[in-house]
This record gives sequence, C-alpha cells and structure tokens, in this order.
Amino acid sequence: MSATSLPSSPRLDQIEAIAIGGSAGAVEALNTLLPALRAGLPMPVFVVLHLPRDGPSLLPQIFQHLCRLRTAEAEHGEPIEPGTVYFAPPDYHLLVDRGPQIALSVDEPVHFSRPSIDVLFESAADLYGPGLLGIVLTGASKDGAQGLSAIARAGGTTIVQHPESAAVDTLPLAALREARVDHVLHPVGIAECLASL
Repeated sequence: MSATSLPSSPRLDQIEAIAIGGSAGAVEALNTLLPALRAGLPMPVFVVLHLPRDGPSLLPQIFQHLCRLRTAEAEHGEPIEPGTVYFAPPDYHLLVDRGPQIALSVDEPVHFSRPSIDVLFESAADLYGPGLLGIVLTGASKDGAQGLSAIARAGGTTIVQHPESAAVDTLPLAALREARVDHVLHPVGIAECLASL
C-alpha cells in the first residue's frame, strides 16, 4: 500500500471542525500535525489520545509551545471557540454538543478506553456532519475505527495515517477496514493538508 497524495478536494474548503484521535505513538505524530495549523484558523480542533487515567495531562502545555493556536484541556460546558485545540482530559470522554459546547462524560470505557476516540468522532459527526474532518493516527486498539465510519456516513472527510508510518498499525488498519477513507497519508502529508485549511 502506498501513501495517496492529497488531491484538491472541494470538501476541504467546507471544513468547520477537525477531530483527531490516536493512541500509541500519536504524540509524535501530533508533533508534526499541530504546528502545521495556521494562526487564526477559523475552526476548532478536538484531540483524543489514550492517556493514563491516574495523572494529569500535560499535552496542552506541551503543544502550546509548538502550536500557533490556543491549546486547552476541555472543560464541561465550555463554549467551543474557533482557533482552539481542545484536548480530552484523562479519564473523561470528550463530546461536542449543541451550542456548540464541550461535554465531558464518565460513561463506561469504549474499547477499554476513556477518553474514547469513537465517542468524540460520533458526537462531532452528529454536530458538524459534512463539515467535519476526522483524522485517525497510530494506535494499538480499534478505538476510532467505528467513529471514523460515522464521520464518513455523515459526509465528512476522513484521513488515516499510513500504516507504514505508524508506530503501531492496529488502529490505522482497523479504520481502513471499517470506514470509507478519503486519504491515507504519512504525517507530513496530513500536515500539508492541515496547512491548506
């Protein structure tokens, strides 16, 4: 399987929000992706990574120094603002709700994960429909594959990290099996896509 180049897509001009999910190795991929987002991006970015449940997340602080957008740990009931990267807090599902606003949940883990990528993707697909760009990164579980399929069914745009470039290819391969995927790209290619928004 070779990485597909990113053709010009009219749907990329219609993106209203970005949802990114990953697990093992995904922090390294985000090191390439998030710095590509331009200042003043007129849309929010939601990120779910599988994290240890029993400690604080330092992701907002880490990426604030690498990213030209505001980074924040998502808070329940917080209004969603464009130009902000929202990270799911440890041990909470991150959802997007009408308003639009953030919703956090302590419902049961999905695929042994809380936060769950599927939960974020499915709620964002319901809210943003064809305006959502969903990105699945490297990971060691299937969490995210069903959610990416929901984004595809809602008419959104879907990108999967190329399995050859993944630290662990379980999640990208599951997403390729279960979802309609528009683009299969290495992290640099995903970054080029994000830079074009």
